[in-house]
Amino acid sequence: MSDPLTPGEPPVQDPLPPPAAPAATSPSGLRAGWERETMERLLFATLAEQRRARRWRTFTRLAWLLFFAALFWNFFYRGAPKADKSLPHTAVVEIKGEIANGADASAEFVVAALRAAFEDEGAKGIVLLINSPGGSPVQAGIINDEIRRLRAKYNKPVYTVVEESCASAAYYIAAASDRIYVDKASIVGSIGVLMDGFGFTSLMDKLGVERRLLTAGENKGFLDPFSPQTDKQRDYAQAMLDQIHKQFIDAVKAGRGKRLKESPELFTGLFWTGQQAVEMGLADQMANLDFVAREVIKAEELVDYTRRDNVAERLAKKFGAAIGEGAVRAVHAVPAIR
Repeated sequence: MSDPLTPGEPPVQDPLPPPAAPAATSPSGLRAGWERETMERLLFATLAEQRRARRWRTFTRLAWLLFFAALFWNFFYRGAPKADKSLPHTAVVEIKGEIANGADASAEFVVAALRAAFEDEGAKGIVLLINSPGGSPVQAGIINDEIRRLRAKYNKPVYTVVEESCASAAYYIAAASDRIYVDKASIVGSIGVLMDGFGFTSLMDKLGVERRLLTAGENKGFLDPFSPQTDKQRDYAQAMLDQIHKQFIDAVKAGRGKRLKESPELFTGLFWTGQQAVEMGLADQMANLDFVAREVIKAEELVDYTRRDNVAERLAKKFGAAIGEGAVRAVHAVPAIR
């Protein structure tokens, strides 16, 4: 116990604590405990990196989830007309590009669009907006027949409006409409049928390549590009083309009737400008889509009924069926009729 303070004397202060001794250092000059501090820093850096990686993985998974959700939604969705279909309008069905099975201008898509347009009470008339060089006579024939059936069933007019071209199978389809409208510079016609291919027999002889083709059936190797073509096979193919050509001509005559101006070149496969087509009776008038909707159908509102592949279907075709189809075509180059 400390002595009591004497009155009048100042209090005795405790001495200051001695200064802390400097941290011990190693002979190399490093402060003691540096290993632990370094390990702590490394540990915290590792934890921070793991958190960043976890956040990135979460973001990536969410992004993929949203992508597949959008893909799934798009797979079951086809663009519906934006306008109110209950109001009077002009129904538009586009036929663009090659007319072929699996294409946007296939009979499957075009017929589905036509049926939807005809069944819609708000559609006062249907316009085929065509920009196509042609394609399969089979696909065109199916569409032609369906247009005739739907016209008779629903008693609605069908008009064709040609943009750049309406040739071959495209004109086969247009012939089923009530009237055909063109631009003066449109390409119209090409009423004919062709089957093309290649023959490499002379080249193989020069290269010394022997074609070994085994068939069961005299004509199973018909149109094989590496085998010679006989006169009998050529005559058979020509007869088949002539028959399909006659079907095409009959469809054009049935659709155009007395409007056609008969000429020796009309069904030879030649094509003409829109202005010439009007003069020859292959088309009726020079006009565009807006004119037909406004002045002919009397319904300015346009509603597009065109059916198209959505994104998912395009990807599936491009990376799936297209690969197999390309391989088959590479091995069996069978000429197509168009």
